[in-house]
Amino acid sequence: MRKQIVAGNWKMHKSFEDAENLIIEISEALDANPPEIAHVIICPSYPYLELATDIGIESHFSVGAQNVYPVDSGAFTGEVSAEMLSSIGVEYCIIGHSERRKYFHEDSAFLYDKVKAVIRHAIAPIFCCGEVQAEREQGIQQQVVETQLKETVFQLDASDFEEVVVAYEPVWAIGTGLTATPEQAQEMHSFIRGLIRARYGEDLALTTSILYGGSCNAANAAEIFSQPDVDGGLIGGASLKASDFLAIVDAL
Repeated sequence: MRKQIVAGNWKMHKSFEDAENLIIEISEALDANPPEIAHVIICPSYPYLELATDIGIESHFSVGAQNVYPVDSGAFTGEVSAEMLSSIGVEYCIIGHSERRKYFHEDSAFLYDKVKAVIRHAIAPIFCCGEVQAEREQGIQQQVVETQLKETVFQLDASDFEEVVVAYEPVWAIGTGLTATPEQAQEMHSFIRGLIRARYGEDLALTTSILYGGSCNAANAAEIFSQPDVDGGLIGGASLKASDFLAIVDAL
């Protein structure tokens, strides 16, 4: 049985006080009404991770990082390793997000190194893949996603791939107000699951969680999550307000 997941990617938002208030509000709501299905993950910025893991120990959510450096230690000023993240109780890490690919020029080889690093330290990668608008307009979205997966997580052996959560993010629907239709989301999720089946077999295809990550919000979550191959969402802007995020959790 694959996990049904709602993960909140806070990106570069919130002061410490605002982050603390949001984490507490989410925690109290989840404690009062524990989710029956959803596995909830919050992914705040680095300075707030230990705050989140301290609260999460007593609550119904896990904590993910938004980034990682693939080397365990060394003279890499400003970077944070998987070993460091693991030491404070981080259980997930977002890797391959379109913003990291675009603004920081992270290529497949670097992303693969990140994936291996987090798995080595018992952190599950939430691996993002997806096409930009021009690629969808050309009708090559499936080829793009297949290449992104084959050059990275599909290099893992089956025992390591078991730890991977895939997040499909149509880049043209991130922060634009556009959203893939439920049918478009299902088509790509089904395609990805088929790729996993071809690479790793039926068992892993059936147990790998595939999340939708493109402007999912409280209004459209239920319809998107109702698709058979959509196992939840990687939520951006809608994760920054507790009531919106919790409504998405309830939609799963």
